[in-house]
Amino acid sequence: MMLPNFQENLQKYARLLVAKGINVKPGDWVKMTIAVDQAPLARLITKEAYSLGAEKVIVKWSDDDITKQHYINQSEELLTDIPQYQIDESEDHVLNHHVCRLSILSNDPNLLNEVDPDKVAAYQKVAGKAFKAQRVATQNDDLKWTVAAAAGADWAKTVFPDLKTSEEQVDALWDEIFKTCRIYHDDPVAVWDEHKETLKEKATKLNDIQFDALHYTAPGTDLTLGLPKNHIWQSAESFNPKNEEFIANMPTEEVFTAPDTNRMDGVVVSTKPLSYAGTLIEGIKVQFKDGKIVDISAEKGDKTIKKLVEDNEGATGLGEVALVPDPSPISQSGITFFETLFDENASNHLAIGAAYPTCIQGGTKMSEEELQEHGINVSTTHVDFMIGSDKMDIDGIKQDGTVIPVFRNGDWAI
Repeated sequence: MMLPNFQENLQKYARLLVAKGINVKPGDWVKMTIAVDQAPLARLITKEAYSLGAEKVIVKWSDDDITKQHYINQSEELLTDIPQYQIDESEDHVLNHHVCRLSILSNDPNLLNEVDPDKVAAYQKVAGKAFKAQRVATQNDDLKWTVAAAAGADWAKTVFPDLKTSEEQVDALWDEIFKTCRIYHDDPVAVWDEHKETLKEKATKLNDIQFDALHYTAPGTDLTLGLPKNHIWQSAESFNPKNEEFIANMPTEEVFTAPDTNRMDGVVVSTKPLSYAGTLIEGIKVQFKDGKIVDISAEKGDKTIKKLVEDNEGATGLGEVALVPDPSPISQSGITFFETLFDENASNHLAIGAAYPTCIQGGTKMSEEELQEHGINVSTTHVDFMIGSDKMDIDGIKQDGTVIPVFRNGDWAI
């Protein structure tokens, strides 16, 4: 590792994820998912969590090569036979201990490109149902959770193919992670407090207006999305039932809400690649009519994106509409990260599948049926894809038909 002061900055990063991300309090249980090659970071995170009073830290290791071998060599029947003890453990952690979930992403975006998409889709569908309790608790903010990243070698190679050595590639990716998470500042926590207030100002302005719909136009895109009555625009900060703050995504540059899944019409095209379930998908085009996806295709990964929509309950609807200005730091870096956590924070995006109940007043207290009655999509999946560019305009349409510019040429106009 040649990156200057790497260990010092890795320590600051671990501290930020624990103290500001999942905001560990005395007595908390922490559950971390992380790749085995990121053990140095895992050790720092574990130490930081205990130093803040965590009662227990649980580490769930993964390995890209082993994961790929499982998909290649196991039958679909065996691969999708998730043992009950794994489900019970997950439910115990969520329901009885309200674990703080910390997910560290570092996977190869192309990991499962050579695997049968039917097998990948089958596992994703079964896992989505098996671990429903964890998904619902996360979407409801019943527990504190943070998704962050670490520089895996294969991921770094995909992002920086022109650099000569793996060490240079990994250094470059860590450098971007540290930049976008504000680690190079003397006090990253204080800088994050300032950043979340900036995003909160935009969310507050949109909440005060309460648009009835948004109309998107850009090359290849002409889409109108209704917004539910009493929808809530959210930004960086979230709160669990104890009113403890956490930051769900690090980095983050978005404000987001849930669309009215019953009112979606038009066409939209993606502007960045999507790495979904280890498969790279590019050139997505989606046609909506009367509140549903009626056609979806991709120039690369077509079968995978089709299986996503066809095989998952509620996947013909949308669960998220997020606004990110093109001048955001991640966008202006000019780097395509091939990882949604970063690319969605460089671009306006939508999510196929489940909405967050926190995006409508009283949503966390509603049943699935009540959410659907209010236009909030319920699904077993949630997959973001990027649609923004410096050529995108967005108009907000009020209940009385008044049109107000929200974005012009990819930047805020409101």
